[in-house]
Amino acid sequence: MPIDAAKAMAADPRTAEIGWDHKDIQLYHLGLGAGIPATDPDELRYTLESRLHVLPSFATVAGAGMGVVGGLSSPGIDVDLAAVLHGGQTVRVHRPIPVKGRAVQTSKVAAVYDKGKAAVLVLRTEAADDDGPLWTNDARIFVRGEGGFGGERGPSERLALPDRAPDRVVERTIRKDQALLYRLSGDWNPLHADPEFAELAGFDRPILHGLCTYGMTLKAVADTLLDGDVARIGAYSTRFAGVVFPGETLRIRMWAGASRVQVAVTAAERDDAPVLADTLVEHF
Repeated sequence: MPIDAAKAMAADPRTAEIGWDHKDIQLYHLGLGAGIPATDPDELRYTLESRLHVLPSFATVAGAGMGVVGGLSSPGIDVDLAAVLHGGQTVRVHRPIPVKGRAVQTSKVAAVYDKGKAAVLVLRTEAADDDGPLWTNDARIFVRGEGGFGGERGPSERLALPDRAPDRVVERTIRKDQALLYRLSGDWNPLHADPEFAELAGFDRPILHGLCTYGMTLKAVADTLLDGDVARIGAYSTRFAGVVFPGETLRIRMWAGASRVQVAVTAAERDDAPVLADTLVEHF
């Protein structure tokens, strides 16, 4: 069987040393569309090294995002990458991410679920420095055609939206070159740059990285409801519900609570086609 759940979960974690500095942070933020307007003091927190703070979603690209790649090559995992979809992402930060740092990153297969027609791998990546834990990433990876092995179905990820109008609605335009910039943070999949490759994958043009939409949405929530204070963010989770094309507009609906914000993201030009669903930002 291509996926041996017991073997995958029993495998020793993979470890690697990673490092980053202000250039990596600035490049990531610019890839999310930060810096418009360029001299806006609120934007300079994302782009100017003397004022820099770090969006927690940076954890998904630290070390060039190798935790997910390593997880797909773990013992017990032998799958066709063409059948792999990034189904969801959760980041939990244990304290604010420093602008410059080094850490030991540990990656493992935390769970394997049987969804019938597909298997779901939960690939967990944890990072810690000399001062202790920094973040925990869980990437939920769907592998089509690999279900039906009799494993646990796993938890439901559906999160019903409040039965009221959103507290805030903002729109964020995706630059036509944004995927080309974002991929410099480590995701070199040609699906996001090469029209011929995108066509082979069933798209009429390259699509935006799901994790770029993920980061853009977190920035919008921080700027709109958390006074731009990214240190207030404790955790952030989403389910990838649809694709986004460069040049489109994200419509981001937010429902504010005492310690959490529920979010729904759609593509405005395509009749509000769902993009991110079951999305939750937990904050202090």
